[in-house]
Amino acid sequence: MSSLVCAETLWIDTPQGRLFTRRWFPADVEHGPVKPPIILFHDSLGCVELWRDFPERLCQATKREVIAYDRLGFGQSDPYPGSLPMDFIRDEAERFFAFIRAEFQLDRFVAMGHSVGGAMATVCASLYPQDCVALITVSAQAFVEEQTLRGIRDAKVQFEGPGQMARLEKYHGNKAPWVLFAWTDTWLSEAFSGWTLEGTIDAVHCPLLALHGEHDEYGSVLHPKRIARLATATGEYRILENCHHVPHREAPDVVLDAVGRFL
Repeated sequence: MSSLVCAETLWIDTPQGRLFTRRWFPADVEHGPVKPPIILFHDSLGCVELWRDFPERLCQATKREVIAYDRLGFGQSDPYPGSLPMDFIRDEAERFFAFIRAEFQLDRFVAMGHSVGGAMATVCASLYPQDCVALITVSAQAFVEEQTLRGIRDAKVQFEGPGQMARLEKYHGNKAPWVLFAWTDTWLSEAFSGWTLEGTIDAVHCPLLALHGEHDEYGSVLHPKRIARLATATGEYRILENCHHVPHREAPDVVLDAVGRFL
């Protein structure tokens, strides 16, 4: 951990189970108005640990507090009771994010999410227009595209290989099979095939930045373009060269610079 950034771990109790949370904050807090913190929403196989050093670097680059949490069923949070509902993207924003807001007393925040976490961040921005001051999505999906489904099918086959499930167990423990099933079987189901971000929310009223890798295997550049059009304020998208689905790991400096300039 950098001497310029401090971190702490918290557990948040909910009626459904405990949520694992970590926050990073600048060690040398400047005097003056406190900048709204950045809330990170992880992807379909993700968790706090899989952000690796990005939250710390984001905190250092923006001089803002950064908060990340494991969704219920993921990482170090408690198991999810049953199957993931088809409206899980909006449900995360409506139900579980409320506990994060209450715990950290968030009256103003920046929502930032990767992949499906980007869709969740977008829904949060729409549901809390008075509180969300900016939205950033990274490799987010706006609809169910054949390219997305093809990427998930390929990944599902790969996870059937020897030792592959152990990669997930390292981060999700015995919840790993549920995590994989929640991703692949939800997105590949006929019931989810008609999902769109536009059909989930009406609009986003804060400035919006959609980042997307030009070689993203889980979605074409149509996704950031459609996300940008949701903004009633400033909506912009940026296609990142030589990047696939995880730009904040593949080109962290580029992502940090784009986010810093945007904020």
